[in-house]
Amino acid sequence: MDNIIKIILAVLFLLCLADMPYGFYQFVRFAGLIGFAILAYQANQQGRQTEMIIYGGLALLFQPFFKIALGREIWNIVDVIVGIGLIISIFMKPKKNPS
Repeated sequence: MDNIIKIILAVLFLLCLADMPYGFYQFVRFAGLIGFAILAYQANQQGRQTEMIIYGGLALLFQPFFKIALGREIWNIVDVIVGIGLIISIFMKPKKNPS
């Protein structure tokens, strides 16, 4: 399930590089908030605290209610970095926490 969320979010973030209508960017913000919140919850349930913090921070960054004004160029860079990071994270095996 989390790989599907990561793929969908990565595609959406990379599509943000294209000249899309403003409503698309609003949709991506909502999708990012929901997707990263789910990923943070799943990471917490599996005891992966570092991932939970990263996904929680990304949920806050992309949330649509209190917009963070970074400018189009910076947002494009953030979208690419996050999109590539999500794709890479699909292929990385999570480290097991010692119990």
